[in-house]
Amino acid sequence: MLNIWDAYWGLEIEQCPCDVHFVEWLEEQRLTGKRIYHFGTGGHHYVGMRCAEPALDNTVLGITASPQEYESFIKLATENPTLTKTYSAYFGDIYTSNARLLPRFDIVTLFHCGEFRSEKNDAYGALTDLEVMKLFADQTDAGGHILFYTGSYAYDIPERLIADWMKSCPVEEVEGFKTLRIFRKTA
Repeated sequence: MLNIWDAYWGLEIEQCPCDVHFVEWLEEQRLTGKRIYHFGTGGHHYVGMRCAEPALDNTVLGITASPQEYESFIKLATENPTLTKTYSAYFGDIYTSNARLLPRFDIVTLFHCGEFRSEKNDAYGALTDLEVMKLFADQTDAGGHILFYTGSYAYDIPERLIADWMKSCPVEEVEGFKTLRIFRKTA
């Protein structure tokens, strides 16, 4: 069985502000026209909806492991078909990602890295957290950014892996923003 998140996550800024902080960072950096991969859409789909606004004009491909959150995307897309010109979400386990199925990105959010990996994923040969970090660094174009959320309850997992990840991937840490730790792809 696929390891899923059997819950619906609404926009709870006090508990999990990463999506709001991410959009604020995009605005502060004036990053528009970017191709974004977003790990963990939430049922609110905040990043996808905000990035679709003309002031940001970014495209977002988001993943959710929650059937309820995916159903909320279907409802959102059905009611707002023009949104799907810049935002798409898919249901799946990020730990089964395959580079041949992914486009190139300018920005990747790995806000929930470490939160969903367990022995359940091992049953179907899923990637590890470090392998996911490497895969998405490889899918990010030079000069692009990869972001982590330091407020995640499982942030200690990517935090432990970042030194090894930096040795194997051409990335450098740049100035963070609020709860976000940010790396730039150098090559």
